[in-house]
Amino acid sequence: MRLSHADPRKMTLSRLNMHYDEPEPDICDIIGSVRKHGVLETLLVRETLQDGAVVPEHFEVVAGRRRWVAALAAGAEGIEIDPVPIGILEPGDDAAALEISLIENMGRLPPGEVACWETFVRLIRQGRTPEQLAATFGKTEAVIHRILALGNLLPRIRKLYRREEIDVATVRQLTLASKGQQKDWLKLYDDPAQREPRGAQLKAWLFGGEAIPTRLAIFALDDYPGAIIADLFGEEAYFTDAALFWTHQNSAVAAKAQALRAEGWAEVEVLEVGQTFYSYHYVKTPKAKGGKVIIGVSRRGEVTINEGWLTAKEARRAEAAARKAVVGADGKSEPDLGGKAERSEVTAAQQAYIDLHRRAAVRAVLTDHLDVALRLLVAHAVAGSRYWRLEADPLGAGSQAAADSLAVSPGETIFAARQSEAIGLLGLVAGGALVERDYTGGAAAVFARLLCLTDAQVLAVAAVVLGETLAAGGAEVEAAGTYLQVDMGEFWSPDEAFFDGIKDRETINAMLKEVGGRRVADGNVSEKVRTQKTILRDLLAGTNDRPKVERWTPRWLTFPAQAYTRRPFATAARSKVVAPLLRRVRPPVEGPSTPGAVPAEPEPTCGAEAVAAQ
Repeated sequence: MRLSHADPRKMTLSRLNMHYDEPEPDICDIIGSVRKHGVLETLLVRETLQDGAVVPEHFEVVAGRRRWVAALAAGAEGIEIDPVPIGILEPGDDAAALEISLIENMGRLPPGEVACWETFVRLIRQGRTPEQLAATFGKTEAVIHRILALGNLLPRIRKLYRREEIDVATVRQLTLASKGQQKDWLKLYDDPAQREPRGAQLKAWLFGGEAIPTRLAIFALDDYPGAIIADLFGEEAYFTDAALFWTHQNSAVAAKAQALRAEGWAEVEVLEVGQTFYSYHYVKTPKAKGGKVIIGVSRRGEVTINEGWLTAKEARRAEAAARKAVVGADGKSEPDLGGKAERSEVTAAQQAYIDLHRRAAVRAVLTDHLDVALRLLVAHAVAGSRYWRLEADPLGAGSQAAADSLAVSPGETIFAARQSEAIGLLGLVAGGALVERDYTGGAAAVFARLLCLTDAQVLAVAAVVLGETLAAGGAEVEAAGTYLQVDMGEFWSPDEAFFDGIKDRETINAMLKEVGGRRVADGNVSEKVRTQKTILRDLLAGTNDRPKVERWTPRWLTFPAQAYTRRPFATAARSKVVAPLLRRVRPPVEGPSTPGAVPAEPEPTCGAEAVAAQ
């Protein structure tokens, strides 16, 4: 926008001004100020164009009509008015100019709903969406849609509403009426002998009762077997049997839809009874460009046929397909229809019905085929699905020293080997957790691969997936470790990270007593933590003339875990919770005697393709 000054006599009212078609505005509240001080606030204008060229020093008023009119009025009275301040908008963006006009007026005298509707409709035609209008003008989408619904009214009804001859409650109900119902309502409005329904009575008039006039039928009345009655003047006739009318009307709607399809319309959509067709939700599109026919049926049975429309989303997709062309075998350009989404032959509800019954049958049969169920279960765990989403434990160590200690632990080394074997069984490229990969074909592809493995191999993959997703610090670790009687001495030995983490004197003294005996512990009970840790190191390493203690495992790491003090210790608390759960469970079958040892596995029984994975 450029700022300048201009002679108000060289200005005209822009067609983009939201008050363009309205009578001269009331300026009595500002004319006094304009006579005395001139126009102080900036008018928003556009340069006047004639035959595509800019007319020098001539402008069109987009916003600020009342100030401009007041300046002209003061000049007509012989008062010398200075050039008025103007902001010159950039040419070409009509939608932006419309928005500015409406926003400027909202900040002063709130415009009526009809004026807002007229501006909104012009903005919709310029490419704005209801969502964008809501964001621009600070209103909810519901308010925007209510204003746009005024477009469903006949022009005369909108004029009556603008002149406040129709109240808000009545006009709201009329937006739901068909054009025919609105015409009938206007006949009542114009008839001094009758009283037109308003407000709640209007709603009952629109949707209540079963008096259906014969003029709404789209089938031949000669073929109608039911009774028809006419009023005394014979101006209107009615069906006496509403149910019979609907049977014939629906059949006629179906026949009409079929005839339209035979005429070459790509799609004919029949709306539910009572659902209103709002054109502002759609874009006018000819048959040749994929436009479809939308048939509406009112609650009274009135049928409206709207030819050549697409939703805004469908229109954008059609335009994109038209721009994206491919060259055919004859060298001519033809539209690329690869991206066009065709409507399903079943509704969403019917699709859900089909899917639910198919699943019911499959899962019933799966309970009789446990080997297949096992493989499908593992496939879900490996690749994930709609209701399965596993994540590898991030193994947050809390410090670099702890991370370095974990990296060289026998437990991690053994699991990494098992993980590599599972990756090989699935035919994947080495590197990364199984549950963190993207599988082409998803769980179904993994399931197909698992069908080629033995039960033992499938269980080996399952164990790795479980290990990847087993949460450190969870009760599951305590339950499994206690049940399996895991000997931490096989997987852990004291290191610097362990000793560095000990900060409590009572705890280190209890460890000293556990390793060196009461005499050593009591003799150093008042020593610093650092001193007692040094003695504990000497006992475990056999240095500084202290006897070496072999394979010590602190209570913190044993299964079940125990505390050294009476203060809270989360691991011991978890062990205490799971211990009662395992008392009546049989001990595990003796496994491999050496950590990392695995029984020999037979080769896969079939040569299925490996699961594709990135």
